[in-house]
Amino acid sequence: MFKSVLIANRGEIACRIARTAQRLGLRVIAVYSDADARALHVRMADDAHAIGPAPAAQSYLVIDKLIAVAKAAGADCIHPGYGFLSENATFAQACAEAGIAFVGPPPAAMRAMGLKDRAKALMEKAGVPVVPGYHGEMQEAKFLKQKAYEIGYPVLIKAVAGGGGKGMRRVDKHADFETALEGAQREAKAAFGDARVLVEKYIDTPRHIEMQIFADRHGNAIHLNERDCSLQRRHQKVIEEAPAPGMSAALRAAMGEAAVAACKAVGYEGAGTVEFIADGKGGLKQGAFWFMEMNTRLQVEHPVTEAITGLDLVEWQFRITANEKLPLKQDQVRLDGHAVEARLYAEDPEHGFLPSTGRLIALQFPKAEGLRVDSGVETGDEVTPFYDPMIAKLIAHGATRVEALDRLAEALDKTGVAGPRSNAGFLATLCRAPGFRAGAFDTGFIDAHLAELGATPRPLDLAAVAFGASVLMLDEHERLAQQRNPEAPLSPWDSDDGFQLSGLRRLALPVVAEGKPLIADVSYGPQGFAAAVDGVAMTFDANVHVRDGTAYVLRAGRQTKVSLRDLTLDEAAEGGSGGLVRAPMHGKVLAVLVEQGARVTRGQRLAIIEAMKMEHTLHAPLDGTVAEIAVAVDAQVAEGAKVMVIAAAATQENAQS
Repeated sequence: MFKSVLIANRGEIACRIARTAQRLGLRVIAVYSDADARALHVRMADDAHAIGPAPAAQSYLVIDKLIAVAKAAGADCIHPGYGFLSENATFAQACAEAGIAFVGPPPAAMRAMGLKDRAKALMEKAGVPVVPGYHGEMQEAKFLKQKAYEIGYPVLIKAVAGGGGKGMRRVDKHADFETALEGAQREAKAAFGDARVLVEKYIDTPRHIEMQIFADRHGNAIHLNERDCSLQRRHQKVIEEAPAPGMSAALRAAMGEAAVAACKAVGYEGAGTVEFIADGKGGLKQGAFWFMEMNTRLQVEHPVTEAITGLDLVEWQFRITANEKLPLKQDQVRLDGHAVEARLYAEDPEHGFLPSTGRLIALQFPKAEGLRVDSGVETGDEVTPFYDPMIAKLIAHGATRVEALDRLAEALDKTGVAGPRSNAGFLATLCRAPGFRAGAFDTGFIDAHLAELGATPRPLDLAAVAFGASVLMLDEHERLAQQRNPEAPLSPWDSDDGFQLSGLRRLALPVVAEGKPLIADVSYGPQGFAAAVDGVAMTFDANVHVRDGTAYVLRAGRQTKVSLRDLTLDEAAEGGSGGLVRAPMHGKVLAVLVEQGARVTRGQRLAIIEAMKMEHTLHAPLDGTVAEIAVAVDAQVAEGAKVMVIAAAATQENAQS
């Protein structure tokens, strides 16, 4: 076994690898960008080294820097985690040339499976079923559009490199193909440095089933059962589980056999995942699954496999890299109960799942039987716009699927995230969704049920606003009390609780809740005080965290920000910003699609902003003319920053007359 490991990654996966490495007695060497200097994975490590600025392209993706640090720190091996350089054959080759073991497959296997078009051709040759489509070299738009027509709509455009839903677009109509292709190629180029795509048939009711495989250097290869990753949004996994609902032993054996055949076809070593797309119409069945791609690394969702098998997959990775044989044969692999994982993200489900950045004012997880939490951040840490916005993974294990889902939903109910918004409430609702519970779901389930899952704009939680206002008022009372002269005589006229000689004492408290000015009606009676907003009484089933004059009220997985309102501020202009286009998140301006003075119509695309590996298109809020463009391509913009101003058509006509 090795004596030291450099973890060429960050966040949750770096912490996960570090725990197993330290249990095995390895010295853990961390690397960090400027944005991660005080990150949890750095604090956990035995040694840590700076590798450059915050953007990954200048730090975590610079091979020469990582190799230099590994040599200087005396690392025996490098574990790439997932994402970043984990599937980069050039990085694996550089490790070998530097005499440092790479915890992953050989470069040749990575090259064979790293590009989806070549992988599909290889799988066809090995007798593994593949999705019909075009996987060739021709990339001219007109040619690809013709191929899409021949395949038959709907089709899926997919980047040949990378994964995670980047560079992927579903196209339902021939007329929409060029726009979708342009977006997929641009996203693929930005994420993977390779704009090439393939086009394949879109399966109408797809289930995403993947097989965890392992192979050693002695010719042994097995699978560790399947995972169902069908609950997705924007082609990114949200909830994963093992085993797959409705999976028969015969179908598991058939998929496992195909996965192992794929593994052996490329001379694979270490951990990998063979991903299949299955036709979910009428349930999973023989002859209705096809090879989609192979991930030559550990997967985000590997803990559900660990839960049902009782294995540590990271330990297996280290042991195979150290030239040990697989510790189990296929018939020795356990399948114990059911496990479900939810990805807790800093994002806003009510507004298109936009990433949410900022300092974690509070981060709280419950402790319960059958519950595991893998996180890369703690209270006080920062969620930055530079990397994936994952906060943690919650994994629940139970004897049955129902028990596992119940445990996960309850854990999500008790999870508290204050500061950035999170999807905790959305995930809890998803765990309880009747269709998902019944096994009647496919990869389009979330998009088809957004409103029921609470993932559409909802009215302000006035009960939470009232509760936040009451907490802020109590804090203000305490602050004033601390400022009083303790030697001065007490007087009822010094009271700040609405004191009056007769009648119910009331106080109108101006607040701002989620940017909206409101009045909290505070009343004092024999039992203390009570608060209400627009007739809605304050709730008591909420948690609140106060920081810098703002109350972060957490209720049913939803956050409401409340602060006291300064009436000296001029609010007269609040209603006149209809033509102001702001950045919905902190990010980088990828494209400005209009010029100053151009006439635009409501809904027209104006600019594209990228944050946390996700593109967001800004649209014109009204008909008019571009009066001002306040940003440039490649510029970084803060959340809420002015991007451009659209002068309304009526305003222009009035000015001309």
